[in-house]
Amino acid sequence: MAAPAVPRVDETLLRETIRTLSSDEYEGRGPGTAAEPKTLDAIIARFKAAGLQPGNKGTDGKPTWLQDVPTATITGINRSPLVVTGAAQTLTFQPSSEFVSGSYRITPHTEVKDSELVFVGYGINAPELGWNDYAGIDMKGKTAVILVNDPDYAMAGEDGPFRGRRMTYYGRWTYKFEEAARQGATGALIIHDTFPAAYGWQVVESSWSGAQHFVQTANDGADQTAANGWIQKPVAEAILKAAGQDLAALTAAAQTKGFKPVPLGLKASLSFDNTIEKANSHNVIGILPGTNRPDEYVLYSAHWDHLGRCKPDATGDDICNGAVDNATGVAALAALAKMNAAAKPAARSQVFLAVTLEESGLLGSEYYAQNPVFPLAKTVGGVNMDALSVGGPAKDITVTGGDKSELTAILRKVEGEMGLSEAPEEHPERGHYYRSDHFSLAKRGVPMFDVGRGTDLVNGGKAAGQAASDDYVNVRYHQPSDQYQESWDISGMVQDVKLFYRLGRELANSSAWPNWHPTDEFRAVRDKSRAAAAAK
Repeated sequence: MAAPAVPRVDETLLRETIRTLSSDEYEGRGPGTAAEPKTLDAIIARFKAAGLQPGNKGTDGKPTWLQDVPTATITGINRSPLVVTGAAQTLTFQPSSEFVSGSYRITPHTEVKDSELVFVGYGINAPELGWNDYAGIDMKGKTAVILVNDPDYAMAGEDGPFRGRRMTYYGRWTYKFEEAARQGATGALIIHDTFPAAYGWQVVESSWSGAQHFVQTANDGADQTAANGWIQKPVAEAILKAAGQDLAALTAAAQTKGFKPVPLGLKASLSFDNTIEKANSHNVIGILPGTNRPDEYVLYSAHWDHLGRCKPDATGDDICNGAVDNATGVAALAALAKMNAAAKPAARSQVFLAVTLEESGLLGSEYYAQNPVFPLAKTVGGVNMDALSVGGPAKDITVTGGDKSELTAILRKVEGEMGLSEAPEEHPERGHYYRSDHFSLAKRGVPMFDVGRGTDLVNGGKAAGQAASDDYVNVRYHQPSDQYQESWDISGMVQDVKLFYRLGRELANSSAWPNWHPTDEFRAVRDKSRAAAAAK
C-alpha cells in the first residue's frame, strides 16, 4: 500500500519563523521579560494564519490562545550544616561542598529537626514490577537516604527489570523526591555517585546553589517533602558507618528484589531560609477540531522560551537567541498547523501547544499537564519537537527512550514507508526521555513520541552528521552563537516535519488508543485514567 500523501512543507514559513523568533529584537525569548508579549503575538499570528482556532477559554468564557502559567522562584539562603546525631560522635557536613538542599514548599523558612534517617535503597515503588523499597515502613517524620539511578544500571544491555543500562523514570532524581513525598517523608537525600548519576558533584552543586523554579500549586507545595537534596558519597559512607552499616553492602542488597528499608538509628537536622518570587508566563494553544471524534485529542508540542540575556561571548554578545533551541520547534509547529489545515480536519482534534519555561525545568508543560485544557484521559498521544538540526536529510532516525509503548508500531510503519532506518539511542543511561516537555504528559499516562533525525546523513554519512552534531553541542548549545543564518540548509528540517506530520496524522485518523507496554513505568497511570474516563 502506498504511503499517504503529505502536504507541502512551507520552507519559507519555517525560515521566516526561525529568523523572527531568534532575532536580537526578541532578546532570547526570556519568559517574563519584555520579549514575552511579542513572542506570544508572533506565535498566535502564525497559528491564525495556518487556520487554527484558539484552544483555551478565558475567565470570561471567551476563546483565547493563551494559558496562564503561574510560577514561583525559590532561592535558598542562610544554609545551616547538615547535623547527624545518635552515634558516638555528632557528624557535621557543610553545605555546598558536602551536601546540597532545597525545598519544593513555598515557605520563607525550612527546618528539619531530629528527623530519623532511613536507608530506602533506590527509593522505588513499582507495583507493576512487584518492587517496593518502602515496604513495611511508615516514613512520616523521617528522612529517606536514597541511591541514585536504577537497581540494574550497571548492566551492559537492557534485559534487567529496570531495563538495565537504559535509565527508567524510577532512576531519575525527580522521581525519588516525588516518591519520598508520596510516602509521607519529611526529607529525602540522594547519594551522589558520578557514574550512575552521569555527572560529577560540581553539576549538582552548581544546579542547586541558585534559584529554583516551580509551578505554583493551590497548596504551595505542602504535600512535598520539607527538604530534599543530595549528599556526597563519602558523606553517605560516614553516616552509614556511624550507624554500623556499610554502603557497599547495603547497595548490593538494594539491587535485589525484596529489599526492605533499613532504619539507621540516627537523626538529621538542617535549615535554610527561602526568598520567594512569584511570576506569570503563558502557553499558547491552538486547535483544529476533529470531524468524527472531536473530543479525542492529539498533541503537537514545542517550547517557545530560551535563556534571554546570558553570559557574553568574546564579542560582547549577551543574547542567547535560541535559533535551533527552540525557534526551530515553534517553526515546525506553525508548518504542521498549516499542513494539517490544508489536508482538512482529521477524525480526532489536533492540538498545537507552544509551551513556556522549558529551560527552567519543563514548567510550561508541567502546568498544562497539571491543568489540562483537554482531558489527559481523552488525549490519545502526541509528538514533541525540540531543537531540529540544521543540515540535510538523514537515512535514519533516533528514538529517545526506546520502545516504551504501542506508539512504536506506528513509528515502524511510518519510517518504513519513508525509507528510514532506526539507529540506537546514544547514552540511554542518561535518561533523556525524562528531560523534555513530552515527559510532563508521559508521566501522567499520555504516550508521547520523542524522535528525531539521525546522524547518518544522505550526503556525507555518519561522519558529516556527527561533525554537525558536535559543532552544535560544543559551540552553539545555550550560547549566543545559536543564531539563524540565511545559508542554513533546512532540507533536513523539512524531512523532520514530514515525519512529525505522518506520526501525528496517523494518531489523529486512527480509532486506536496506543498504551504503554505492560511493564512500563507509565502503564498503571494510563490504565487508571482511561478506566475512569470509560466509567463516566
